[in-house]
Amino acid sequence: MADASAEPKKAPAYTMTVDLSIIESLGINLYSNAAAVLSELVANAHDADASRVTISWKQQGELIVVTDNGVGMSAEELNERFLKVGYKKRHQEGGSSNRWTRPYMGRKGIGKLSVFSIAETVTVYSTKDGISNGLRIVVSELLASIEAHEPYHPSPTAVPEHYAKQGTSILLSDLKSKRAHLTAAALRKRLARRFDVLDQRPEEEGGFYIYVNDKPVTYADRQELKKLEFVWEFGKKQLPDHVLPADITRFVIPRNVVNAELDWRIGGWFGTAKVPTDLTDDVEAGSLKNIIVLARKRPIQEGIVDKLDFSRIFGNYVTGQIEADFLDLDDFEDIATSDRQRLIEDDERVTGLQRVLREAFLKAADEWSEHRPKKEIPDVFEKWPQIKEWVDGRPVYQQESARTMLGTIAALALEKKTEARERAELFRAGILAFERIGLRQVAKELDDLAQVSPSELLRLLGMQDSYESALWVDILRSRVEAIGQFRSLTRANEKEKVLQEHLFNHLWLLDASWERAAVGGQMEQDLKDIEPGIFATGVEGERLYGRIDIRYATMSGRHVIVELKRYSVNSDVVTLFGQGLKYYNALSSILEKQQKPSRDIEVIFVLGEHPKTSLAGRFASTPEEYIDLQLAPINGRYQTYDALIANAQNQYQEYLDATDKSKKLDQLLESLNLDEAE
Repeated sequence: MADASAEPKKAPAYTMTVDLSIIESLGINLYSNAAAVLSELVANAHDADASRVTISWKQQGELIVVTDNGVGMSAEELNERFLKVGYKKRHQEGGSSNRWTRPYMGRKGIGKLSVFSIAETVTVYSTKDGISNGLRIVVSELLASIEAHEPYHPSPTAVPEHYAKQGTSILLSDLKSKRAHLTAAALRKRLARRFDVLDQRPEEEGGFYIYVNDKPVTYADRQELKKLEFVWEFGKKQLPDHVLPADITRFVIPRNVVNAELDWRIGGWFGTAKVPTDLTDDVEAGSLKNIIVLARKRPIQEGIVDKLDFSRIFGNYVTGQIEADFLDLDDFEDIATSDRQRLIEDDERVTGLQRVLREAFLKAADEWSEHRPKKEIPDVFEKWPQIKEWVDGRPVYQQESARTMLGTIAALALEKKTEARERAELFRAGILAFERIGLRQVAKELDDLAQVSPSELLRLLGMQDSYESALWVDILRSRVEAIGQFRSLTRANEKEKVLQEHLFNHLWLLDASWERAAVGGQMEQDLKDIEPGIFATGVEGERLYGRIDIRYATMSGRHVIVELKRYSVNSDVVTLFGQGLKYYNALSSILEKQQKPSRDIEVIFVLGEHPKTSLAGRFASTPEEYIDLQLAPINGRYQTYDALIANAQNQYQEYLDATDKSKKLDQLLESLNLDEAE
């Protein structure tokens, strides 16, 4: 009797050979979330001529089961196709499926490895022609075999009766919680974006349907479609009317040819939401703020907007789906990366697609800018009836432009926390800017007048006066506010640096005729920096050092040096003169070296109190006369903060109160301030 131990061992039912680096690079580490992994299994079901694929969470989320009713696999096919990494079905089986002639989605033969990124145990049951086969892969055992340079043999597994049906079921267990965590609703939303299979034929006619926990994935799961205000479709209308908002504005882009000779065409659509946050706030669906490029009804690149060199604000509002099957042709080189999220960018197919998309974006951006404000203006008028009154009060030829401006402001995306305040401020600024533009338009109209009736001339002059008054309102209001801020700073005894900055930005506080420097204004200027290469020197030729608080030049060529002291500091006039003389001589020496007149230099001291004058009685009858005598050699004078504030406030507040023609606009601006405060 033969020795049983000498009998030849039975060959393992299954064998899998693959290098460890492939498993790590293309399986365990390539995919980071369940939606991407399950998309690969859905694509496999599609290629297997399934009419439906069902994804279910079992055992309180501890098990994911993906089942399709496709052609199934025999034991031989499980070995040769499923367990063979890099099996290229297009090369082996042709470019499309047998029954429904669907162009194959898969190409590289590595998508099956994605399951190892979310599950430690993978069980496969497949039934073909009434014969069922099963196997189980344990990732830790697979890695151990590969590290030992030994073939890995998945364990044969009996197929339970409820899985012994035509098609294939893949069970993912021992899940990696962080990567596999995904609700059924979230998965439906993400799969809806990743496959263009939502408007297909009935199942018995070759349709393909995706179910998650027995609920089908439909257009209702396309969250971005619900957010659209505008949509642009290539070639013809691509989306059913019922899946879009009732008030959406639709455009058709007739040019969809990338290469006429090779018949490379694009389909699909892109659209804009009302505000960018509409595309980022859906936690389950993930960020919708990108355009996915599909080839053979599944993604081949995500986020192509970044590749279009398109910087307009329009790009922040865009989402969409572009169909470009020519990117994945069997007769051309494969240009998709392993995770199918990017393309080789220098390929002529990619550059051609980007060129056509950029042209479409440019045209769409112009149409968007034209039509979008019109959608926003009814909401503006409802919330701010005073703004509607302002628009209605404009000349008829200006009203449409005013609506466009206001609608554009209303549609701007702002931070939610500060949105009310910022939008009110923008409306104020926009209304005033419109008044300024109106003023310039009227002036041009006056220049172009050839023959006009006296009544028409009076009308135009009256309009110009109204515009000028409106402009003064904003100037005066801002100045009164600046005066109040300056008073607060002085009362708080702020440091010279703070006072310098405020006074430098509002030099009209010192002199109402000063608006902006004609030659240039400088704050805290070092004497050595007044003129590069020229040193400031005193009367004896010695080099002078120090910093001037503020230096300013007027349009008439007068140079002004401003020296500030803190509100609480009580300075002696002799000390002030000494400091002022140093700066006066320094600037004089520089102007002389530049061959410029130095006589028009003025030194102004801004103080909290009147200067001390201990020697006034010897040289002058009054302290003020003594101060004048002391500061005369440097064309100097002083101004107290209190007097400066009082004079400025009286001047501008009286004008503001007395400007009857500005009251309506002032009331409008004030109402916007109140809305802002609310």
